[in-house]
Amino acid sequence: MFTGIVEELGEVVGIERDGGSARLTVRGPKVTADASRGDSVAVDGVCLTVTATADGTFSADVMAETLHCSSLGQLRPGSVVNLERPLRPDGRLGGHVVQGHVDGTGQIVARRSERASDVVRISIPAALARYLVYKGSVAVDGISLTVSALGDGPEPWFEVSLIPETLARTTLGSKHAGAVVNLEADLFAKYVERLTARRQP
Repeated sequence: MFTGIVEELGEVVGIERDGGSARLTVRGPKVTADASRGDSVAVDGVCLTVTATADGTFSADVMAETLHCSSLGQLRPGSVVNLERPLRPDGRLGGHVVQGHVDGTGQIVARRSERASDVVRISIPAALARYLVYKGSVAVDGISLTVSALGDGPEPWFEVSLIPETLARTTLGSKHAGAVVNLEADLFAKYVERLTARRQP
């Protein structure tokens, strides 16, 4: 389990393609410092399993389904990614409960500056729109954020406001209109939907 609080900006240093899957190598000295084979690391919000570590880098295998359903398939050497280690049992839940199981991708359609923050509007697949609520939580590229506005209709969207700290410490500080981002809806919303559906005749 993760919290959506990015610990470090990593750099993709290698991608080895093997059919539909790939092996990703990322430089991230902080998250790699205590990482071992079999540990988990969230890369742009996608939970990956560490297969090797060396000199401040870690490697992870990425299956074809993950490449297809997330933005990881667009990564190239030199790409910057958000990194987070799993929450320790004695750690603080600073963001919200994030599994690292991406529900789909969205696209940044606009961004504007408002005083000390940036407001980013992101398109969202209709199937995920029902899980978002005003002032609820959403993970964007693994970042725990609060929904500040919602737009329904045939092309639903939501907005998040990014404070200077988020702009400086995450990839959303440099992403512009057209960029694809990973989305994970609130876990509890999905459980509520499932439990409610079972009660229907």
